[in-house]
Amino acid sequence: MKAKPPAPKTSRPFVPESSKMREFSLRSILIGVALAMVLGSANAYLGLKAGMTVAATFPAAVISMFALRLFRNKGTILEENLARTTGAVGEALAAGAIFTIPAFVISGVWDNFSYTKSTLLMLAGGVLGVLLVIILRKTMIRDTSLPYPESKACAEIVKAGQGGQTGAAYVFSSLGVAALVEFFRNDNGFKLIRDTLNAFFRFPASKISLLDSKSRILQSADASKAEFGYNGGMLLQSPAASPAFLGVGYIIGFRLAAINFSGGVFGWLFLMPVVLLIMGGDLQPFADVSGWTAVAKSAYNATVKPIAVGGMLVGAFYTLFKMRKNLAGGLKHGIQDILKAGKGGEKTSRIDKDLPFGLVLISVGVLIFCMVLLYQSFSHNWGSAALAAVVMGFAGFMFAAVAGYLVGIIGSSSNPISGLTLSTLLIAALLMVMVGMKGDPGVAAVLGIASVVCCVAGVAGDMLQDWKVGYMLGGTPWKMQVGGLIGVVAAALVMVLPIMLLHKANGIGSEALPAPQAGLMAMMAKGIVGGEMAWPLIIAGMLFATALILINSPSPMLISVGMYLPFNTTAAIFIGGLFKYLTDTLAKKRIRSDKDRETVDNTGLLVASGLIAGEALVGILLAAFVVLNIKLGISETFQGFWWLGLLVFGLLGLLMIGAPLRALKTGSGGKKR
Repeated sequence: MKAKPPAPKTSRPFVPESSKMREFSLRSILIGVALAMVLGSANAYLGLKAGMTVAATFPAAVISMFALRLFRNKGTILEENLARTTGAVGEALAAGAIFTIPAFVISGVWDNFSYTKSTLLMLAGGVLGVLLVIILRKTMIRDTSLPYPESKACAEIVKAGQGGQTGAAYVFSSLGVAALVEFFRNDNGFKLIRDTLNAFFRFPASKISLLDSKSRILQSADASKAEFGYNGGMLLQSPAASPAFLGVGYIIGFRLAAINFSGGVFGWLFLMPVVLLIMGGDLQPFADVSGWTAVAKSAYNATVKPIAVGGMLVGAFYTLFKMRKNLAGGLKHGIQDILKAGKGGEKTSRIDKDLPFGLVLISVGVLIFCMVLLYQSFSHNWGSAALAAVVMGFAGFMFAAVAGYLVGIIGSSSNPISGLTLSTLLIAALLMVMVGMKGDPGVAAVLGIASVVCCVAGVAGDMLQDWKVGYMLGGTPWKMQVGGLIGVVAAALVMVLPIMLLHKANGIGSEALPAPQAGLMAMMAKGIVGGEMAWPLIIAGMLFATALILINSPSPMLISVGMYLPFNTTAAIFIGGLFKYLTDTLAKKRIRSDKDRETVDNTGLLVASGLIAGEALVGILLAAFVVLNIKLGISETFQGFWWLGLLVFGLLGLLMIGAPLRALKTGSGGKKR
């Protein structure tokens, strides 16, 4: 007889499985719903402006702990867990939404956002994401080879919070500072702070001669010499005094912030002067009317951004290629789980009980059928609508498994959902062309598939990360799953509203809201299905990214995103990364243990998260004022004081560097060490 393999090691949950501790309560659900709406809206704002979102698990954990302790009967750790699980999913849905939904407007398929269609796409993607990972949960949560780094860190924060120190003060204080700065910085607010400076410098006349092998100037048939005169220039821009951008840079760290900034340097300070040198004469009449700063930005959008799109395309697939073993592992897990799920019949413990498997499968089937109806409204063709729903269902399950597996290895902050979505978009676009779907209906169908799959991948990864936290704490899976469903429904019902407000106030696709991933999705869908692709520039960008891969450059995708974003955005993110580097350097000599390192990292993370949330919430509020025609500014021509912008950098630098160092000095108990 063969010996039985040893059972996998399992850690004991913080709350025993026999416990009957209060968990699923009205207050925990309401707090979670509020967090899902607020954090989802904040990340939608951030994603449209900076092209990236940040994981909401940590701030959701801290705020839910704080909110429950306001009640006379303070909440239990399991109520805190449920509120966090319900609330954090809003950020995941936001990532899926802002990477794809704006593409409908950018591509010209929609003249304006459709609340009904946008909400239905997000609802389908969010609910499907939760349902599909219910099938995968047991295997992936129990898999000891998956470290779940962010889940472990969050669980430790929650456990430490049981001693009374939640860290909420850091979130709310930085949120208040950022809100105040944004009110006086935003063009739609009471503008006193000039957050960025621009200056265009003209180069002296340049003469370029083409020589033959004997160093003689080439001549045409009419004896004209190949000599050309140019007047180029360079647009210099300062970093934006933005609390949110500085917070993003701090969270992603100096290394990634520098990589992102290198794309901005390459695009704005290398490629753009070349473009202006060659096109300067043709652009001069327009510069005489609009000024060189405006013309240079327009020229950048028309020439360098398509190159960046080509780089993002290759970068996204290279990211997936590097993760091919993990991707294969995720698919293998998914197939195994779909075969195993529903079997058994043995008694299930509280901490291992999911929603009924049959109900989950029926719900998935109903959702896919409903998507046929929705896609028909996009394509106006039942055959292509059915094909779109099948592609969406297959890709959704595949990438739910992949995203969940990757989150288990690297955390949800690094979940490459834009790459997964782009893969789906290309497959869907080619299939639509093959069945004869072209023009705007075909583009709409492709973007509809990509939107749902993007939301599925984002929500699936986030749910597994949060359920792993719950597993460590002793939460009940089916209750967390219901909380997740409630969270995605609540977030989906409101998510498009801030997007619509921001679009009406600033215009998505503009310098204020560049939405790089949505721009990429729009260009690819329109290019393949509609036949409108700037292929020479995109191919140049693809070759550029290939060259970066050949020299083993870090993250061609992030470099390309840096090229796509405004220079003052990437520069501000870099300053935030520099603040993180200074914090780590100053704290290095004072750190004596892993506990000290966690104190510094967690405090900085909470401060940066508060800065992002504060700017985002005020930015959305001011956008609503614009829609309501409420004017707060001193004058439409007044740009604010530049020295106040400089002061903002100093103030936020002191906050972001000083708070972690003070926390390290006082320790978790608030007493000086």
